[in-house]
Amino acid sequence: MRAVVIGNGTIGAAVQKTLVEHGHEVVAVGRTSGEFQADISDIESMRNLFARIGSFDAVANAAGDVFPSPLEQTTDEQWANSIAAKGMGQINVVRAALPHVADSGSFTLVSGVLTDEFTHAATIGTAVNHLVEGFVKAAATELPRGVRINCVSPTVLTESEAYYQYFPGFTPVPAAEVALAYLRAMSNPITGRILKLYKTDS
Repeated sequence: MRAVVIGNGTIGAAVQKTLVEHGHEVVAVGRTSGEFQADISDIESMRNLFARIGSFDAVANAAGDVFPSPLEQTTDEQWANSIAAKGMGQINVVRAALPHVADSGSFTLVSGVLTDEFTHAATIGTAVNHLVEGFVKAAATELPRGVRINCVSPTVLTESEAYYQYFPGFTPVPAAEVALAYLRAMSNPITGRILKLYKTDS
C-alpha cells in the first residue's frame, strides 16, 4: 500500500512509523515539512498536492487545528478557523484526493473524544468533531469505485502531558495505539466507522 499521511505531529509521526513497520510505503505531507508541503484548509493546495503525488492507495489525515475558548468568549475567527482547518479541511482532503486515489482505496480522518465527552471550553471542538464524523458516515454511502472512508477518534495522548490539565479524569492513550487504529481502518474492509480510542459511560 502506498499511503499519503498528512500531518507530522505526534499522531502523524506515529502513523508513518506504524505503516512503514508493516511494510507500506509512506508519502509524508506537512504544512511546512515532509516530502510534500500543503495546507488542508486550502482546497487548491490539496488539489495541487494530489496531482503532484501520483498514484496512491490510501490517505491518512492527522492534521487539523481547533481553537478552543469558553462559548461566550468565542470569536467569529475561532469558529471559522476551526471549521476551516479540522472540519472543511478534512472534507477537502477527500474531495481533492478522490479523483486520484486507487480503486478500493481508503481515507482515514480524525475526530476526537470531545464528540462524546465534554470538558471546559469544548463547544467548538465538539461541533467540529460532529461535522467530521457525520461527513464520514454519509460519504461512506456515496464514495465510488469501492473507496472506503473511516475516522479515528482518540482521547488525549499519553505523550501530550501539557494537555492533561484540559482533560481531568481522562485516561490518556499512547500515540502508537492511535496509529494502530489508523492501520486497522486502512487495511480492513470496513467503511463509515468511527474507531474510538476511549470508553464512555453512555
